[in-house]
Amino acid sequence: MNKPHNNSDRQDHILACLSSAPSNAKIIRTAARMAKAFNSKFTALFVETPDFAVATDENKRRLEENRKLAEQLGANIETVYGEDIPYQIAEFARISGITRIVLGQSSVTRKHLFGKPTLTQVLLSYVPDIDIHIIPDKAADTTYHPKKARKFHHERIVKNTVKSTLILFAATLLSLLFHKIGFTDANIIMVYILGVLLTSVATSHQIYSLISSIASVFIFNFLFTVPRFSLTAYGTGYPVTFVVMFLTAYITGTLAIRYKEQARQSEKIAKRTKILFDTDQLLSRAENKAAILQTAGQQINKLLGRNIIIFDHENGQLSEPMLFPLQGQRFYDEEAELEAANWVLQNNHSAGATTERFPDAQYLYLAIRVNKRVYGVVGIDSLAGALDASEHSILLSILGEAALALENEKNAREKEAAAVLAESEQLRANLLRTISHDLRTPLTTISGNAGNLLHNSHSFDEETKQQIYGDIYDDAMWLTNLVENLLYSTRIEEGRMVLKTSPELVCEIIEEAMQHIRLKAQNHSVTVVCEDDFLLVEADAKLIVQVIINLVDNALKYTPAGASISINAERKESVAEINITDNGNGISDAEKEKIFDKFYCGEHKIADNRRSLGLGLYLCKTIVEAHGGTICVTDKQPHGAVFTFTLPLEEVTYHE
Repeated sequence: MNKPHNNSDRQDHILACLSSAPSNAKIIRTAARMAKAFNSKFTALFVETPDFAVATDENKRRLEENRKLAEQLGANIETVYGEDIPYQIAEFARISGITRIVLGQSSVTRKHLFGKPTLTQVLLSYVPDIDIHIIPDKAADTTYHPKKARKFHHERIVKNTVKSTLILFAATLLSLLFHKIGFTDANIIMVYILGVLLTSVATSHQIYSLISSIASVFIFNFLFTVPRFSLTAYGTGYPVTFVVMFLTAYITGTLAIRYKEQARQSEKIAKRTKILFDTDQLLSRAENKAAILQTAGQQINKLLGRNIIIFDHENGQLSEPMLFPLQGQRFYDEEAELEAANWVLQNNHSAGATTERFPDAQYLYLAIRVNKRVYGVVGIDSLAGALDASEHSILLSILGEAALALENEKNAREKEAAAVLAESEQLRANLLRTISHDLRTPLTTISGNAGNLLHNSHSFDEETKQQIYGDIYDDAMWLTNLVENLLYSTRIEEGRMVLKTSPELVCEIIEEAMQHIRLKAQNHSVTVVCEDDFLLVEADAKLIVQVIINLVDNALKYTPAGASISINAERKESVAEINITDNGNGISDAEKEKIFDKFYCGEHKIADNRRSLGLGLYLCKTIVEAHGGTICVTDKQPHGAVFTFTLPLEEVTYHE
């Protein structure tokens, strides 16, 4: 049966309904063939009604087989909840963009003339614009109805029987009291109806409310109708009263049982919905892969109430398992189970207990995946048997959420790594460009001056020669300092900078640094003040000398000739504090935040017109912090800058 409509503007989406009917497998296969023929999406939908909780094991097993068949044929498995099956199918079809619904022949066969409309007729009234395809099957049992389980534990039977008997006995005692007081028969009938209602609520099966209804009628007839203490009644209206009483009690009890089952089902749905919502919230806050897997394991554990194991996927292999046990964790044979888990990783398909692949395993294994990319494997303890359709559907939703979170986390890491790599490549390019420029300039000066001295020294007076010697020396020292900074920077990046600390006098460290920069500082006024000649620090003297050279060299570069630079060392509590102060133009607040960054060269023009690599202050910060000290820059009033760094003191014991 088809309803014609124009769906050429959208992709076909075929829906087959899952059930425990014997003919359902044929419906699923036909729908799968249609999906393949139309190159369309394929969804298998299970409508879980309140009656499913009391279905027989055979029906549940057949439903699980049909679900697995649909999954193997490429269907996306979905589960909805409700009592009105046609309405739930129609609503799902509207929301999901279904264009074709595949049903079995039994869904269009009305049992008798006055029977209620068939599933197909109701669906057509709900979704008249969707094609409905009927699959004929002569072998199908068109009178099939899902049977309810009839197996009851003996303890449960005894418990329910005792409850029913006590409630009926209490209703009878209350009715006798009402009769003695003089209440009418209508009041007594209401007491028995209340008893049947309480029996429906207190017991776990409808049979007890039915028996209670029949017993209430006979007890009322025996105790309260004339003649009393017999099962006969003189009044002509009593038979009608008995029938009405029975029907009222039975209908009331049946409704109570149904509402109780619906409440239980609603509670289950609410719990699972909350778990899904909490999972989404927790996964969005997880910061790394381990946190995502931890969250997924805990939520699956909470959903299923079973032992859970999760394997992370690292470099094509499974990591050590993450265990999420409940009370009474049973032994886990990792060596035997690992084969099934590895198969799932390689084949991107479920395996283990309750499946055809590795059926002897303790756990059911499923992939945490997005399309063909597998991020891990989760194992569910199957000691309690196979998962039902709704549990399996929600489990897949949680695994899907976890896989998306893992993919987002992976993309974020790759994006960050790509940004770091791009920045590193850019810095490397800038460094090479700057080095090539800065090496060429002093080397050209050195080679030019050396050539002049080599070929024309006889024509230069002594003063000119000294000036040329000085230029060669300045350029050579500049190159030496540049190479030293590059070497230190390379060692830091490769993690090869090892401190060789020993007790050192601060004044001697400063004096050694001045020997390297004194000639270069001839055009500036440099003063050194060391208040304590025995100020001792635990430091690598060579590295601290480089720090002072870099700081003073920085002051020389950015201050004009004739500027004053001072180096001051003093004791401050448990540290030695060294200050390098100049009276130049100072440093802006914006630059102060970036001045110690690698390759940052500042906004001010260097006095000698050479460009800086931006490594000097970065190395100063790295070296000082490696010693356990601090470094900062502040303003000098009225103008200028003060670079301050500290080093831990070395305690000295004096012996007389």
